[in-house]
Amino acid sequence: MILAYRVITTLIYPILIILIFVRKLIKKEDQKRYREKIFSSNFNVIRKKNTKLIWFHAASIGEVKSIIPILKNLIENNKNYEFLLTTITHSSGELIKKEIKNYANVYHRYLPIDVDFLISKFFKLWKPSAIFLVDSEIWPNLIIKAKKNKIPIAIINARLTKKTFKKWMLIPKSAKSIFSTFKLCLSSNIESKNYLAYLDVKSVYHFGNIKLINNFENNVKENIYNFFEHDSYWCAVSTHRDEEKFCLDVHLKLKKIYKNIVTVLAPRHIQRSDEIKKLCDKFNINSQIITGDEKILKDREVVIINSFGVLPAYFKFAKSVFMGKSILKKFENEGGQNPIEAARFGCKIYHGPYIYNFVDIYKTLEKNGISKKIGDQDELVDHLINDLSIKTKQTEKFTSIINNLSNKTYIDTIKEINKFLKNEVI
Repeated sequence: MILAYRVITTLIYPILIILIFVRKLIKKEDQKRYREKIFSSNFNVIRKKNTKLIWFHAASIGEVKSIIPILKNLIENNKNYEFLLTTITHSSGELIKKEIKNYANVYHRYLPIDVDFLISKFFKLWKPSAIFLVDSEIWPNLIIKAKKNKIPIAIINARLTKKTFKKWMLIPKSAKSIFSTFKLCLSSNIESKNYLAYLDVKSVYHFGNIKLINNFENNVKENIYNFFEHDSYWCAVSTHRDEEKFCLDVHLKLKKIYKNIVTVLAPRHIQRSDEIKKLCDKFNINSQIITGDEKILKDREVVIINSFGVLPAYFKFAKSVFMGKSILKKFENEGGQNPIEAARFGCKIYHGPYIYNFVDIYKTLEKNGISKKIGDQDELVDHLINDLSIKTKQTEKFTSIINNLSNKTYIDTIKEINKFLKNEVI
């Protein structure tokens, strides 16, 4: 099966090139650097002589946010190493620009598509000494190449769902051959730990979900501060298509009670901002797309976020946050977005019934009174009315709970990664 995968991915390589170009045309790829994914001539390798390179791969913005605190710790405490961080999505690339700009020994590139000859060239040019994959990034050609070249490879915050595990068990021999290559596995939950152990992964540990960890700075823009300091508002973040209509219905119901209510909408994919504004127009709701530091107009009812890394500024003043990808039935087996950042700022978190990807985290938050499941618009409206009537947020209480959870996960994770590097690389 592994051989078949390698042959198939090579054969469809021309199709994948076309796909990347199409994605570039519809602005789902980095407009300047998209070729890094498909042509070895665009790998843009920068290496210092006689240094060891530690390679981290995190697919999208959620995984990048989770790994940045760990990566910064390693960078600051291992000055003699170089670090390569690869990602897949354009949004993750934009975020990384801000986070690593002050480090001379760390580079960001987009991961080449998992075609054997591309991955081989990538290995040959970058010469990694160790590799860390994040979350559910299982790329067979990459993993096999690491094994062939005797490069130690680990997976952090590993997530293997029941559905994915069943698919792998259709090819058990190949699955165990791939997963047994990992010399360290830090799982995101107990379920994944058990599945990975069954697949012969060695040294499997569960210290907690590293998405609990976050050291991102909160730089509140003056335009945001001035607009929200005295106004009542709530946030709906990481929303997907059709969830915005749900949120606008909630907005209109709140408006019957709070004339000046403001709803902040932060779609999961910011390229949909124009689409959401048209929906607001259809509802006769005054809206504004915020891309940079422009002033938020006073008569705006809905503010649509069209940039990365700015949500902490909004969470600072918001009492309530609805997390998207959770209310629609189609998300039953893939729903849920990371609520930790909002919780850390003292926001009460609301979500729908479909939170498959973050069940463990939501259980912890609900147990501590930080999150609440809602089933429909009226239920969310009732909770928001109650939150808006409270004069002060529970920032200190919520932050203390989250920090206690994250600190242990962070310390244990860093300890195990350093042990891995010491044993396998130094």
